[in-house]
Amino acid sequence: MLSGAADPARASQAMDSLDAHLVRREQGLVQLLAPPFDQSDLNPGYIKGYVPGVRENGGQYTHAAIWAAMAFAKLGDSGRAWELLGLINPVHHGQSAAAVATYQAEPYVVAADVYAVAPHTGRAGWSWYTGSAGWLYRLMLESLLGLRREGEWLYLEPCLPPDWPGYRLDYRHGDSLYRIQVLQTGPGAAPPIRQLRVDGVDCAEPGLRLIDDRREHQVELRLGAPPTGPA
Repeated sequence: MLSGAADPARASQAMDSLDAHLVRREQGLVQLLAPPFDQSDLNPGYIKGYVPGVRENGGQYTHAAIWAAMAFAKLGDSGRAWELLGLINPVHHGQSAAAVATYQAEPYVVAADVYAVAPHTGRAGWSWYTGSAGWLYRLMLESLLGLRREGEWLYLEPCLPPDWPGYRLDYRHGDSLYRIQVLQTGPGAAPPIRQLRVDGVDCAEPGLRLIDDRREHQVELRLGAPPTGPA
C-alpha cells in the first residue's frame, strides 16, 4: 500500500514496474512475484515449498493483487485501477465455457490465489477460504467509489473512469439515510474541481458530519474528472 508520505514520482515508477512485470492481461491475473523460487539458491522461506506459480511462489496472491489496484487508485490512475479490478473480479472468469474450464472455481466468490505456470495457468486456488473478499469490497467501496468513514465524518474521494457520468449510493447511519449522488463532468485540470453539497447547502469541509436524526439527507458531489491516466 502507498502511504501519504510516499514520493509520488518514485511511487509511480514502482507501479509502472509492477504493471510491466507482474500484470498478465492475457491470462487475467496479477502475479505476486516473478519468476518463482524454484531454480535459485535464494531461500525466501516457506513460500518456496509451494509448486512454482502457485500462491505466493509466483502465482496471483489475491490479497496483493487487490492492494496493487488500491495503489493505482491512490495515485489517481483510474484507468489501471479499474482494469486490475476487472482482472481480479471472479465474474469475468465465468463469461465463457473456455474461461470456466480454465478457472475451475466458483465465479461468484473470490479465490485466494490463481495459478500462473503452465499447464495450470489461470486456475483458481482456494475459494471461500480467504480474506481477499473483504479487501475486494474495500477496493470497490473505498478506493474506487471513494467512501471513507472516519469517526462521525464521511469523506467522498472517488477514483472513477473518466467516461462515467457518476453514480448513486444510499448510506445508512443509524436510523438516518444519506442519499449520495456523485456527478462527474468531462476531463479537466488536475486537481479536479469538486463541490460538495448537503441538503442543498455548500459544505466548506472536505467531508460531511454524519448525524443520526432519523431523517433523509441529500448529498451531492460534483467534480471534474482528472486527465486520463495510463490505460
